[in-house]
Amino acid sequence: MQFIKAGETAESNIFNRLDEKKRQLMQSGMDVINLSIGTPDFQPDRHVMEAVSRAALDPRQYRYSLTETRALLDAVRHWYERRYNVTLEDEEIMAVSGSQEGIAHVGFALAGAGDLILAPDPGYPIFTFGPMLTGASIGLYPLRERNGWQLDFADIPSDVADRAKAIIVSYPNNPTTALADRAFYEELVAFAKRHDIVVIHDNAYSDLQLNGEQGLSFLSIPGAKEVGIEFNSLSKTYNLTGMRVSFALGNEDVLARFRAFRSQIDYGMFYPIQAGAVAALNGSQDIICRNRAGYMARRDALCGGLRRIGWDVPDSQGTMFVWAKIPAHFDSAVLFAVELMERTGVICVPGDSFGTLGQGYVRFALVVPPERMEEAVRRIGQSGIVKGEVRR
Repeated sequence: MQFIKAGETAESNIFNRLDEKKRQLMQSGMDVINLSIGTPDFQPDRHVMEAVSRAALDPRQYRYSLTETRALLDAVRHWYERRYNVTLEDEEIMAVSGSQEGIAHVGFALAGAGDLILAPDPGYPIFTFGPMLTGASIGLYPLRERNGWQLDFADIPSDVADRAKAIIVSYPNNPTTALADRAFYEELVAFAKRHDIVVIHDNAYSDLQLNGEQGLSFLSIPGAKEVGIEFNSLSKTYNLTGMRVSFALGNEDVLARFRAFRSQIDYGMFYPIQAGAVAALNGSQDIICRNRAGYMARRDALCGGLRRIGWDVPDSQGTMFVWAKIPAHFDSAVLFAVELMERTGVICVPGDSFGTLGQGYVRFALVVPPERMEEAVRRIGQSGIVKGEVRR
C-alpha cells in the first residue's frame, strides 16, 4: 500500500498543461485531434432539451429547489428497477451536481483529519483529491494489468482495511476501461462487511460496456445497501455533461449524513435541470444503444488502426476511453504524449496523471468520429513514432 496526504499532489492539472500546448500548436497552424478530455460530441435527445426549455420559461422554476421533485424521485426509482432490477426508496436517492461534485464532497459525511480512505491507483483524480479535502489520508490500492486492472483484495492488508473508513471503487473503470463481474462485487460486499468499511462505487459508465454485455449496479448485489452507496450519472449515458446531473444512491444512513453536509453548501438542483433529467429517464432509451454503437465504431477505428501500424493497443472494454501501453522505446508517458502531440497533432493523456501505476500508459478519449480516428492513425503511422524512427 502507498499512502498520500493533502498537498502531495499539488502539481498543475495535466489537462490544463495539455490545453496550453494544444493552443500553441493551433496558433502555429497545426490541425489538432484532441483525444484528451472525455467530452461527448453526441447530441442530447430533443425531448430532453425541450423539457428543459419549457421549464426554464416558468418563473416559478427559479426558486431554491432544496430537494428532489416527486417526478425526479419516481423517475430514478423506475430507472433502477427497469435497468438494474434494484428497488430504491426515497431516502435512498439524492441528486448531486454531477458525480465529480458528489465524490468531491461525500468524504465529509464519512471521514475527517486522521482517518483513512482507500482509492485506486491508477484512478480518476477526484477519487483521491475529494477525500483529501476532508484532511483524511489516502491509501492507494494497486490496479495492475496482470489482474485485468481489477482490485485484488489481497493487496489491501487486513490492518489497513480495518482502519479505513471507506473504499472508492469504479467499474467500468476510467482510465483503464476494465470491467467487473458479479463475482467481484459479491467479494467487495463481503470485504466491506468483514472490515466495517463503506463502499463508494462510481458507476458512471455502466451503459458504455463495449463488450456486448449489460453493465451491473453494485446495489444489485445482496447486502450492498448495507455497506455502501453508488454514484450514477446521466452525463455520458444521455450526452448531458453540461447539465451536471448525477445521483448518490443506496445506504440510507450514509445519504442522510451526506445530505446534511450538502445542505450547508447547496440549495438543490435547478428545477429545469430536474425536468430534463425526468425526460431523459422516462423517455425513449434508444440513445443508449446509439451511443454504445457510436463509441464501438470509434474504438474499432482507433484500436484496430493502431494495431495495424504496429502498436499493440487492446480494444477498450468499457467507458468512452482507450488505455494503451506506450511503445517500448519510450521511458516516460509524459514525454511520449508531448512528442506525439508535436509530431502528429494527436493529443492523449499520460497515464501517470491518474497515479504512479499509470506510468507507461496513455489514455485516449473516443470523442471524434471514426474518420477522424482513422486520420489520427494515419498521422501516427506516418510519423514513425511507434517504430522509434527519429523525428525529421
